[in-house]
Amino acid sequence: MPTLITPRRFSDSRGWFTESWNARTFAAQGITTEFCQDNHSLSRPAFTLRGLHFQRTPHAQAKLVRCLRGRIFDVAVDIRAHSPTFKQWVGVELSAEAGNQLFVPAGYAHGFLTLEPDCEVAYKVDAYYAPEADGGIAWNDPNIAIDWPLDGALPHLSDKDAALPALADAAFDFAYDGHPLLPLNP
Repeated sequence: MPTLITPRRFSDSRGWFTESWNARTFAAQGITTEFCQDNHSLSRPAFTLRGLHFQRTPHAQAKLVRCLRGRIFDVAVDIRAHSPTFKQWVGVELSAEAGNQLFVPAGYAHGFLTLEPDCEVAYKVDAYYAPEADGGIAWNDPNIAIDWPLDGALPHLSDKDAALPALADAAFDFAYDGHPLLPLNP
């Protein structure tokens, strides 16, 4: 299930140090994912919305998302067939200042909204990008009803994201694993 992680920071007069990924530490929290690719994006305008994205099986991806500069509202939507929390979502603010991260397992659509200009986001994935398995859901699907903090603004979308289908029309094939979506613990 999606998990909010706040790695420990060691601070002194020079700044701080943190381990953003440590397999042993994360395994203690139940995350044993083996990552194979790192992605990094820059979104210039505030209220840039990327998502909601996923990759279909057998190329489904788990992601570990963090904000390197600025602040984002990060969202995971349960799209696992027969899940008691199907269509439900969780969202959390990730920021460079807080250093927090969101683990999004396979079976969830993922997206984020930048809350200020010039946001940089990095995320690890456990499966390589496979264009033939690329999928997505409209950011504003009323059957999901994500409460994006847009403050009355319209989001900046790519042409691809603006054309994503509603959940009811999207093709995906994720099985429920017995773990319902739970609220994120700060």
